[in-house]
Amino acid sequence: MKTYTVGHSPDADDIFMYYAIKFGWINTPYNLKNIAEDIETLNQKALKNIYDVCAISFGAYPFLKDEYALLKTAVSFGYGYGPKLIKLKNKKLKPNFKVALSGKYTTNALLFKIAYPKAKIIYKNFLEIENAVLSGEVDAGVLIHESILTFDERLEVEKEIWDIWKEMAGDLPLPLGGMAIRRSIPLLDAINLEEILTKAVKVAHNHKNILAKMLIERNLVRVDDKTLDKYLGLYANNKSISMDENQIKALNRLYEIGYKHNLTPCMKDIKEYMIPNEYKELRNGKI
Repeated sequence: MKTYTVGHSPDADDIFMYYAIKFGWINTPYNLKNIAEDIETLNQKALKNIYDVCAISFGAYPFLKDEYALLKTAVSFGYGYGPKLIKLKNKKLKPNFKVALSGKYTTNALLFKIAYPKAKIIYKNFLEIENAVLSGEVDAGVLIHESILTFDERLEVEKEIWDIWKEMAGDLPLPLGGMAIRRSIPLLDAINLEEILTKAVKVAHNHKNILAKMLIERNLVRVDDKTLDKYLGLYANNKSISMDENQIKALNRLYEIGYKHNLTPCMKDIKEYMIPNEYKELRNGKI
């Protein structure tokens, strides 16, 4: 049995979308070894080609495209919502304010740099950002994951990253994160792995209440049941199972914007970087 490593973040949507496999709900001919690390650590490890399958920020993908193909499943997009730039209530930000971001290669960092070119950026683990703002270490910070729903009442939202995105891309969904797979993996295995992950996300979505309860009972998520339900509704929903044409348009727009501002390498149509699933049917003589 072949072993493949799968890196995903410890935030609730990634845990939710993967754990149908972990709990044995999905049959797989492979031994899948999962590792949970924060998203920027995963971005950095993908740059070093560490894991076979890896959750990444969409903002990181242009730097990984030569070594990794982009999967169409386990994706998170924002529809009128997303990361939040927060600060202490009633605090006025100067153009060169000091801000904490969750990582150099995150999508929110890409959009933030375009909107606030004079800001002084430091990078922190996403779990440390709220306290950095409360303590005065930084003037503001961009919250991601569950933190967007649970931040301290002494803080307020200065700007929604969604609003920055909307000014650039209209009503296209905000691309946040997805998964990528090493190009060195045999193509048939890569197709099979994408199918397995797609089934896992679909099964998780179809059995949301049962799976969410199991995650809470096992202390695998950082939030209570009501917050988890709300968060999964935002980032692990029916739009996470397989990328649609509108999401693909949004990714192409993100990379067009990133390249225009000299923040990401040039990209072609994102479809050219995905796995050619028709290979499996062609090999089996169905085309």
